Amino acid sequence: MKLLKNSLLCLILSSTLFSSAFAEKFDISQKIEIDASRQAADLKNKIFSYIDNVVITQGSLIIRADIVQVLTQSGSVEKTYIAKGKPAMFKQTLADGTPLNLQADEIRYEPGNNLVIISGNALLQQEDSEVSGNKITYNIDTQYVNAESKTNERTKTIFQPKEKIKAKITDASNSGKK
Repeated sequence: MKLLKNSLLCLILSSTLFSSAFAEKFDISQKIEIDASRQAADLKNKIFSYIDNVVITQGSLIIRADIVQVLTQSGSVEKTYIAKGKPAMFKQTLADGTPLNLQADEIRYEPGNNLVIISGNALLQQEDSEVSGNKITYNIDTQYVNAESKTNERTKTIFQPKEKIKAKITDASNSGKK
């Protein structure tokens, strides 16, 4: 029953909250740059660690974290980026100009699989609406969002009325004309 409710929630999210939200393909064709205070590498196991004030950029995508580990599977060139922080943050400006903000204790970014998985106090925000839970998975290609909670806890979604969002946009554009 819980799985059915989560799947139904994802369908609602896909069609309502994020109707144009994930038009951007997370700048997948852009180079990835990592800036950090320190770095270390385990070359034998292909694990690269970036420590303190880590910033990853890829086009309009920005990930900020306390530590990031980059893992490469043996025999593959695909990398997995695991960012941890209190919180780790993921931001991107989508193709329509809408900002997307994700934050959690851990962000797992898998560009080769077109996945972003956030876990531990996970929060997804777009415009004035938000989804929270223990784990949120987003598939970039299919634009499928799945929010999960821990046992005996619940996910939460807040939708703002379109009128409130339109009023905020109108106020912002009017203040820019002065």
